[in-house]
Amino acid sequence: MIYYMCKYTPLEVFAGFGRDTARLERMTANSDTADSLSHPNICGYGKGILEAAANPEVQELVLVSCCDVVKRIYDILKLSGNQSFLFLLDLPHKNAEAEVTYLEKQIERLIHAYEAYSGIPFDLEKTLAAWPGVPSGCGKCASAGDETPLKNPSEAGGTPCHNSPEKVEGEQIYISLQGAHSGTDLPELLRKSMGVSVRDDTCGGNRFLSVPAALFPELQKAEIEEEKRQIWIRSYARALLHQMPCMRMEDVSPRKTLGQNALGIVYHTMKFCDYYGFEYSSLRKSADKPILKIETDGTAQNSGQITTRLDAFAESLHLKAEEKQVDHTGYNKNYTAGLDSGSASTDVVILDPRKNIVGWSVVPTGSGAASGAEKALSEALLKAHLERNDLREIVTTGYGRDSIGMGSHAITEITCHARGAHYLDPEVRTIIDVGGQDSKVIRIDENGMVQNFTMNDKCAAGTGRFLEMMARTMELSLEDMSSMGLKWKNDIQISSMCTVFAESEVVSLIAGNTQTSDIIHGLNTSIANRVASLVKRAQGSGPYMMTGGVARNQGVTEALSMRLGEKIRVSPYAQLCGAIGAALFAMDD
Repeated sequence: MIYYMCKYTPLEVFAGFGRDTARLERMTANSDTADSLSHPNICGYGKGILEAAANPEVQELVLVSCCDVVKRIYDILKLSGNQSFLFLLDLPHKNAEAEVTYLEKQIERLIHAYEAYSGIPFDLEKTLAAWPGVPSGCGKCASAGDETPLKNPSEAGGTPCHNSPEKVEGEQIYISLQGAHSGTDLPELLRKSMGVSVRDDTCGGNRFLSVPAALFPELQKAEIEEEKRQIWIRSYARALLHQMPCMRMEDVSPRKTLGQNALGIVYHTMKFCDYYGFEYSSLRKSADKPILKIETDGTAQNSGQITTRLDAFAESLHLKAEEKQVDHTGYNKNYTAGLDSGSASTDVVILDPRKNIVGWSVVPTGSGAASGAEKALSEALLKAHLERNDLREIVTTGYGRDSIGMGSHAITEITCHARGAHYLDPEVRTIIDVGGQDSKVIRIDENGMVQNFTMNDKCAAGTGRFLEMMARTMELSLEDMSSMGLKWKNDIQISSMCTVFAESEVVSLIAGNTQTSDIIHGLNTSIANRVASLVKRAQGSGPYMMTGGVARNQGVTEALSMRLGEKIRVSPYAQLCGAIGAALFAMDD
């Protein structure tokens, strides 16, 4: 098996050697191997190549110089000697005739290299047979005109038709996944969340080759094998360069047609990579359809946050997952419950038929989401003087929503916080939810519908966990931090970028006899600065409401109010906002 990463890889060449190809892109559990071989700040894409190439099965690997990182990875792999065949194809930035000629030579170099390695002579007839000029049964392609497709049977998710899916009549509703290499995991997560077709329009997908219809007649006229080979390789190099361009190419204007008929766009960027960040910034301003930005580092370590974002995006597009069938026999059908299973606490709210809160509870999630959920629900039922069979529906939300084993269905905390905040204060237009594990900013309309949202990355800075760690460092309770932070005198700056760095700064400030209240105010300001940047990214505007457990910290809310220039509204039920929204959704069922 010959492995590859880039859609510009000359895959069809290997049919001439009778070899199969496979795309080597899956999220890895970690980047331990990559970190041991390279600089830790190398991009996630590069680390992903190193991690994947460490698999003993990957003996033959073809890389394409789509960026400088790939060249560095090639050098590292060459020194490691793990691959029996390792090749780096140099890709031009343009698709003019001079670049076509250059790529011809690169393809010839690849053929000669594999012949020398394998001892197998290249067979042009096998390559031509692997991608017939007109796929059988495609009436549209038969009358395509000047160009016909090069069918690529080895590319899963490729387009074996001259007409792209966006132009074929009767095309199903689909989501366009765009941006940087996403591997195969992100499209799978996306399909699961959306429940509709997903088109891989990333730089690693959307592989489509076309050649002049006259190619095969020209090949038949050629009298010698070498002449036939030169005719083929010229057209083939041109076809490779005239695909939908990736962002490293000079002319990227054709990319404007991506996702034209899509229901929505999910845009993926890679951490420490700027290529696709520029395109996203432009697309966000010009797109006439919903768009969600996802950033990964090439590992599966933040898959929980990714799933939450994808599920919330699906809910905003009214694409809901199939609900569980619940037997209501014997239920009084008068009350509904919402259960928010978060990283720090599990919250439950019970509503009566008039949407009044009649019972609630907040308990630590502890070591198990399911046990925390059962305890929280029991406490809420006890306060409401109800039994379990008094509940008509239970809807779950939060990170543990799919794993606690109760409820008719699950809804993301983003959608539930929007519904809950609108219930608590219909004037609110931006919700700031600072929870134990992450921070979210949700922009809603006058009906409480999600218009846009952003979440922090997997760093703990700017979250409740950040405050817990700082309180532990200063040997204070969270309640003491909240009150002492209001008595500050000197405005000091503490890192808002990294929890570890911030903790080191706090230790240094304590050693320097800095007033505790001033340190706490610095921490509050640090959180406010980080959250304010999320507000800006979400294009949030007032009135603002803060939800989640950190909303009880008055020092944080005041620092954020100063940062945003507007008073932050905090409801007595701020920590229960997600559970309230879930209970309201349960009432709709």
